[in-house]
Amino acid sequence: MKILKHTLRLCLLVMVFYGCTEDNVDTSFTDGLEAPTDISALVMVTQDNTGLVTITPSGNGVTGYVFDFGDGSELSNSIQPGSSIEHTYAEGNYEFTIIASNLNGLSTVFTEAVIVSFVAPENLIVTITNDPAISKAVNIVAEADFATYYEVSFGEDETAEPTIFNSGDVISYTYQQAGIYTINVEAFSGAIATLSYTEDFEAVEIVQPLSSAPDQPSRLEEDVISVFSGFYTDIEGVDFNPNWGQSTIYNLFDLAGDDMLLYSDLNYQGIDLAGAIDASQMEYLHIDVWTADENNASISPITAGPNDTSNETAYELELTAQQWTSFDIPLSAFTDQNSLLDFSALIQFKLEGVPNGGAIFVDNLYLYKESDETVPAVSPINFEEESGLNFTLSSFDGGSISVAGNPDLNGNSSAMVAEVIKGAGQTWAGSKITVPTPFQVIGTSVITVKVWSPRVGLNLLLKMEDNTAWPNTIETSEITATTTVANQWETLTFDFAGIDTSVDWYNLVLIMDNGTAGDGSSDYTIYVDDITIN
Repeated sequence: MKILKHTLRLCLLVMVFYGCTEDNVDTSFTDGLEAPTDISALVMVTQDNTGLVTITPSGNGVTGYVFDFGDGSELSNSIQPGSSIEHTYAEGNYEFTIIASNLNGLSTVFTEAVIVSFVAPENLIVTITNDPAISKAVNIVAEADFATYYEVSFGEDETAEPTIFNSGDVISYTYQQAGIYTINVEAFSGAIATLSYTEDFEAVEIVQPLSSAPDQPSRLEEDVISVFSGFYTDIEGVDFNPNWGQSTIYNLFDLAGDDMLLYSDLNYQGIDLAGAIDASQMEYLHIDVWTADENNASISPITAGPNDTSNETAYELELTAQQWTSFDIPLSAFTDQNSLLDFSALIQFKLEGVPNGGAIFVDNLYLYKESDETVPAVSPINFEEESGLNFTLSSFDGGSISVAGNPDLNGNSSAMVAEVIKGAGQTWAGSKITVPTPFQVIGTSVITVKVWSPRVGLNLLLKMEDNTAWPNTIETSEITATTTVANQWETLTFDFAGIDTSVDWYNLVLIMDNGTAGDGSSDYTIYVDDITIN
């Protein structure tokens, strides 16, 4: 009956929207519109035991909102975006529905719970955490019995109005400066009395990268001269901290086994190649740089000249704070400025802070040229040693992946396969396969994977990512397939129809039973093989 009731009301709504159309009106401009998105609502109840609730909806692409208040009353009239609506409830728990529509009649239905209680809030629990990716930002979540909404004051600006939010919402705030702030959260119900929570919380500044620089593409050995990179073979004898009288402080920074060059209090800094390198056949200079602040830098290649002279030319590196910035600089950008620069005798690099005094992290410093040969793609992926294993394996947040012997040759004759384990970490713990050249995909791509699972009903999530560092990673939809047999091989199919073919997809991510914590046991151990993109 509930489904029928909502269906009849939606039909009535459609009749209301379309019953007043005019003839000879060109509405073709609405044909490409999509249904409204990101629908939400802020709910407030007056503190006078009347049950008067104010609902303020929001969303994208909306021209009107209609409400089913969930208490048996009639549908509301349509209200415009930016407006609020009031409704009086009897004391109790309800679910109201918002029908958000656009110009061409497409609608999105959003449901929200509302608690109308004339009892003061109880058992207020507030969780405050530093945002893992945004410097000096905090995230706040609040829950309380009988509460309808909350107000939070962040303690930075005493004149600022409190921010209002609902139960379960995550409220984020970024401070101008790191430090300790007094955060106050107040819970409201329909009663006059409220309940407050106060905490002195330290907003932390992120001063180092939390993720590695972007993966680099596979290149032929003769097409690269690598100074510092984990993806290619570096030239030997490089001095990353020669004594040039600089005030810069040098350290080798280790991020979970990934080394980076850290230059703090940077005024200028040399990198000595320990002899002249012939880079005249190269076409580009690549460098990845991370900074915590709004600092920039410059890089200058230095080449040897006659009679112990040298020549250099600077290139300005415009950096983005709190993320990796990648540069592929044509060598002509240097030689066009200084014709004396001779890349057949490259001897040094110089980095400078703009302004002086900041800190930068550097990775993947190398010169390269575009290859005349095509580096072969790696699909299908198998794990036999003779295939060359032209990919890298990694894991995150409790996952594990490694090449192992095939536990069952029935149904799969491969000697070696990938063993994937979900340990006691995050519920999204998983593993990643990174290829040196992008996967070749088309808009109707289907990925098939041979899977050996210990149980029926194991859900394997698959998605693809580009090689941009988190949190700016581009990713596909998450496609999940479910095992139907236990202790034997089967082929699972993942339909990526509509995948964006303009993106270079370098990573294949696997997560088993997403949302459930693993324990590293045989129940959370699977084997995969023959990953094929069709």
